[in-house]
Amino acid sequence: MDPVASHPEAWESNSRPLSAVALRLHPADDVAIARHDLPAGLVLTQEVGAPITLPRPVPAGHKMALVPVVAGRPLRRYGHAIGLARCDIAPGEHVHTHNLTAGALENLLERDPTISPVTPLPAEARRTFQGYARPAGRAGTRNYLAVVSTVNCSAGAARQIAYHFTPQRLAAYPNVDGVIALTHGSGCPVGHTLLRRTLAGIVGHPNVAASLLVGLGCETDGVDAVLAESRPACRPVRRLVIQELGGLRPAVEAGIAALEELLPQANRASRIALPLSELAVALQCGGSDAWSGVTANPVVGLVSDELVRQGATAVLAETPEIYGAEYLLAAQAVSAPVAEKLIDWVRWWGEHARRFGLDLDQNRSTGNAAGGLTTIYEKSLGAVAKGGSTPLVEVYGYAEAVGARGLVFMNTPGFDPVSVTGQVAGGCSLVLFTTGRGSVFGFKPAPVIKIGSTTALYRRMPGDIDLDAGRALEGVALEEVAAELLDRVVAVASGEPSRSEAQGAGEAEFSPWNVEGVI
Repeated sequence: MDPVASHPEAWESNSRPLSAVALRLHPADDVAIARHDLPAGLVLTQEVGAPITLPRPVPAGHKMALVPVVAGRPLRRYGHAIGLARCDIAPGEHVHTHNLTAGALENLLERDPTISPVTPLPAEARRTFQGYARPAGRAGTRNYLAVVSTVNCSAGAARQIAYHFTPQRLAAYPNVDGVIALTHGSGCPVGHTLLRRTLAGIVGHPNVAASLLVGLGCETDGVDAVLAESRPACRPVRRLVIQELGGLRPAVEAGIAALEELLPQANRASRIALPLSELAVALQCGGSDAWSGVTANPVVGLVSDELVRQGATAVLAETPEIYGAEYLLAAQAVSAPVAEKLIDWVRWWGEHARRFGLDLDQNRSTGNAAGGLTTIYEKSLGAVAKGGSTPLVEVYGYAEAVGARGLVFMNTPGFDPVSVTGQVAGGCSLVLFTTGRGSVFGFKPAPVIKIGSTTALYRRMPGDIDLDAGRALEGVALEEVAAELLDRVVAVASGEPSRSEAQGAGEAEFSPWNVEGVI
């Protein structure tokens, strides 16, 4: 990158080439994205067209108009409409919430997706990772023992049991990644179906070698209800009910004894070479900025495409985050019923928001807006890029067992912990998490690989961001960055700790969705 362009205070004139200081993503776009903070009065020269003068400063990551846009007309980024002009917008003006609104989706342009046919690699040509073969289901990338509370009333006991197993006590079991407590704040009144399904998914998860279910005894959906929901048992599960055992202390002692019996069994598992087709990978984003849809999300999309080619599964989620771009994804569906499932979930979210006097454009966070994202459509167009360009083969409800191979979608909220909990309960054994503003997100039992949208973020949070996708802004091909990310997927799936794992993050993020009216 031009070193002068990266330091506005060092500019010797008030004129710069547009391409040196901003990025136009598509020839049809009405805006360009500022690479750096741009001062008022800066003159931007173009290869074609008259120079543009900025009447006001444009912050890094924000948009500037390249052409006149009449009030009420769509404005394009990514080659697609991202909203309607609130007023006339002149070339050079800063484009953001003051002059751009989401508007009604039906007033925006039609969106034509690009769908890539998939030619799966033959089994002998597929890449491998060192994972744990399980008697049933997919392979694991980790080998945990999980202590799972069925209700918040048993959460304290579950934690005491798990925290007994310190690294020193586990030293004799080198093949066990740890004993984790997965607890939650739910009680008895609502959310039974989703909670039961989520807990059952964790009990049967490929990264869980054995589990202990801890209940109080009087909850609506207790230990036995979760066991009945569980997928075909292929690994040891023990039950513990506090009221049956006479209270907290005897329950904790019984739980510790049960895990001490399970540890030698779990330790007998060892990593072997397995094809990438054994993986189900969650695709997630959090703390997005204007560059997320330019670098990090498209890089993950390329990796998603390659995982599908390898015979694996990529699970896109966060239904409110695709609002306004759902028709792109629906058009990638392999059948009308699959497309209808997706659209039905988006409609449900629209009605759910209206019941609380909200609209889905309010799904943008303060950090999203500060990073340059103006409307939910703009955010959504960037978010769906994580799914790549392969056909959408299935749509799942929250925490449903994901059995299909290829690109699938799961209905979840946009809140990262709740969304990832559903994806992991559905069977994902690894998470690709893009961020533009920065995140310290981790998740157990599935390792999280975080991809930063800019080099500045990568340098600012070196202990948290695994991969710098911002190099694509400096001329490195997206395909090259994606190849590096795929190598990182293989390494982490084979046992190398991700940045969040190395810092011990990920146990507190377990958050089952608790909402009525969703199945």
